[in-house]
Amino acid sequence: MNSTESGRSSDSFVRKVELSFDRAQIEGLQTEVARELSARSFDDGAAFAVRLAIEEAIVNGFRHGNAGDPTKTVQFECEINQDMIRVDVVDQGPGFNPEGVPDPTDEANLEVPSGRGIMLMRAYMTEVDYLPPGNRVRMVYERTASS
Repeated sequence: MNSTESGRSSDSFVRKVELSFDRAQIEGLQTEVARELSARSFDDGAAFAVRLAIEEAIVNGFRHGNAGDPTKTVQFECEINQDMIRVDVVDQGPGFNPEGVPDPTDEANLEVPSGRGIMLMRAYMTEVDYLPPGNRVRMVYERTASS
């Protein structure tokens, strides 16, 4: 894990890192983000939602975006403040059209394993956007009154 930037001001935390496909690196990053959310009094449900979305985005970047190429990396950027977390995950692939991914809840696709990660990210995060050409996903989780 190559850290390119990490910082903290009195109310926000910023992290930029280049990841290799290494489970320990990914877990360490998720733990760090969960710790920063906890430090800002986000509840356990929020931490779970963000952690799951981050894992799905990173794994999708390696598996689909980078086509499993172990020489390629994924860029991770996040900013956390008292009200929200913004996460960008960028792979080295050519990108894709997320609207072209079959709906995994459609009866015809129930046996098809793809698309569930995108569905989970959209279910748990406030916003999920794929930026052109489709190799950058930007996710936002905004605090609600209960989180």
